[in-house]
Amino acid sequence: MSDSEGYDSDDYPSIRGSDSEDEESGSSGNEDVLNTSNNDHGNDDESDSSELHEGVEESDSSEDEVVPRNTVGDVPLEWYRDEKHIGYDITGKKIKKKEKEDKLQSFLASADDSKNWRKIYDEYNDEDVELTKEDIKSISRLLEGKAPHRDFDPYAPYVDWFKWDDSKHPLSNAPEPKRRFIPSKSESKLVNKIKLAIRKGLIKPKKSKEEEEEEESVYPLWGDDSNSTGKNDHLSYIPAPKPKLPGHEESFNPSLEYIPTQEEINSYQLMYEEDRPKFIPKRFTSMRSIPAYENAVKECFERCLDLYLCPRVRKKRLNIDPESLKPKLPNRNDLKPYPVSCYLEYRGHEDAVTSISVEASGQWIASGSLDGTVRIWEVETGRCLKHWKIGEAVKYVSWNPNPEHSILAVSAGQDVLLLNTGCGNEEVQKSTKELLSVEMPMPDDSGKTASSVSWLQDDKLEGIRLRHSKTVTAVEWHRKGDYFSTVMPAGESRAIFIHKLSKKFTQTLSFKLQGPAVTSVFHPTRSFFFISTKKIIRVYDLVKEGKLVKKLETGLREISSIAVHPSGDHIIVGSGEGKLCWFDMDLSSKPYKTLKLHQKDINNVSFHRSYPLFATCSDDCTAYVFHGMVYSDLNQNPLIVPLEILRGHSSTNGRGVMDCKFHPRQPWLFTAGADSVVRLYCH
Repeated sequence: MSDSEGYDSDDYPSIRGSDSEDEESGSSGNEDVLNTSNNDHGNDDESDSSELHEGVEESDSSEDEVVPRNTVGDVPLEWYRDEKHIGYDITGKKIKKKEKEDKLQSFLASADDSKNWRKIYDEYNDEDVELTKEDIKSISRLLEGKAPHRDFDPYAPYVDWFKWDDSKHPLSNAPEPKRRFIPSKSESKLVNKIKLAIRKGLIKPKKSKEEEEEEESVYPLWGDDSNSTGKNDHLSYIPAPKPKLPGHEESFNPSLEYIPTQEEINSYQLMYEEDRPKFIPKRFTSMRSIPAYENAVKECFERCLDLYLCPRVRKKRLNIDPESLKPKLPNRNDLKPYPVSCYLEYRGHEDAVTSISVEASGQWIASGSLDGTVRIWEVETGRCLKHWKIGEAVKYVSWNPNPEHSILAVSAGQDVLLLNTGCGNEEVQKSTKELLSVEMPMPDDSGKTASSVSWLQDDKLEGIRLRHSKTVTAVEWHRKGDYFSTVMPAGESRAIFIHKLSKKFTQTLSFKLQGPAVTSVFHPTRSFFFISTKKIIRVYDLVKEGKLVKKLETGLREISSIAVHPSGDHIIVGSGEGKLCWFDMDLSSKPYKTLKLHQKDINNVSFHRSYPLFATCSDDCTAYVFHGMVYSDLNQNPLIVPLEILRGHSSTNGRGVMDCKFHPRQPWLFTAGADSVVRLYCH
């Protein structure tokens, strides 16, 4: 709308005056021109007005007079806010929006235009409409409370359209006679029930006014108002608090022990006015020598104000000990051992350590970093036994759980490397070298071999290189050490692969995940396979040709990692919003408990194999250790107790603790940080 939106009826006289002055000045200078123009256009105006009158007579609807240019109907114009058009015309073509003028230019144009106050912006058709003098007169009449048309007569004589002459059935408003009343049988039954209830005493009739006055006349003068059972005018009667009764101090001749000394009276003056005693006892020989109480009128007035103005609310207080509301958790000293302090640091990487993995015996630990190196450390001494230069940033490292094979799986870019760590005796090394030798690939008759993965011999690193088509983010081993899975989030339908090391073949799992895969885990005891997307975890049975067993709904924004309890019946899930979910597989498909732990993203979660411990690590440079006891009794819920918050890593590029793993035999926790340090926390 233009600048004339705040147009009032008080401005009409000035506006009309300006118009009349303009017309008079124009008529004085050009009377002949105006007369000729009026004569020329007189017939046209009459013909136009006659056509308008005919149009009005044909249709009573005002919508037939002006056809809207925009034909979008009742669609709100907010839908076209980000579009270049505001609707469609009758032919179906788009009505483009006008280019928005600069506010300064529009203001200058409106100042130069004398008829700018008549213009109104039509948002529906995106155009400026100029009001005629007839429209302004109609608006002014509406503002004055009159009819818009001048010819309308609000006081027209009433026309009686009903003819009363020779009417056989005149209208009548006479009430129905009583003889037409038919008593209701249902109401008579209800009345009989009420009679029986009154006779049995279930319904007591209202007492008369005389009986009520007799009951109200008796008032317990010295009774307690709080226990009064009489009726009150209020819905919830709350008695006023009574003042404290006088004691020995208020006596006119108290004993000497109640009378304060002069030093005590002087100390009262140093106290705050709220803390001072309101009454200081004094001693008089007789009652005739007692002076008048100086604050009697003031206290009486304050008492009246308390009774009259003080709002009183009935509150039901429960004497509950706050400590009793807390859950009863065992003492932390009874839950030992668990990691408490940093015992050892493993330094050698030049960039953030992304992943760590502990060997099955617990003697060695492997770490992978963004500097493109993989290192093998001795746990007890911190000595670096071996290191490889991969050439690419290492995403994940995973040690083979079979102690008979000394194999380490490393994911870097699109490749998964199977390396010989060199640990173990001669028999272990011999079996490891036999497994890491690739011959000519044998064709698979099942037709499930993935063509996008190729097994290649890597002579430089003395291992096997599995070349994938996309980047691999996670590698997980089966408990027997022959199978391992790889996760390729960008692979869409071919995001999960299961590889068999002994036969050197790859099988793809074409599951409909409905989202990019995050990680995958094998069940510790059964043939189940867990696959997690960003919000949902699916459990498949590999023996039954990938049948979907269960679907776990986390309710999280984005899943970052999962870990399965050694019993296989419980799962913990870490999210990118700092939350941890505990799932009971036998209980429900929704989380048993959801804990808000970290302020930043949780990078990894881990269970201990033998101790009832689990841990989480986050980008806030902390690792939380919990006691998680799972009972064999199905009726008893798992016990989750927070034990310790481990600190020590420093933040680098906004990242904190990248990975955490437990020692397989001891209650120790390894953490890998973005500060290129691996730490060992012991009890």
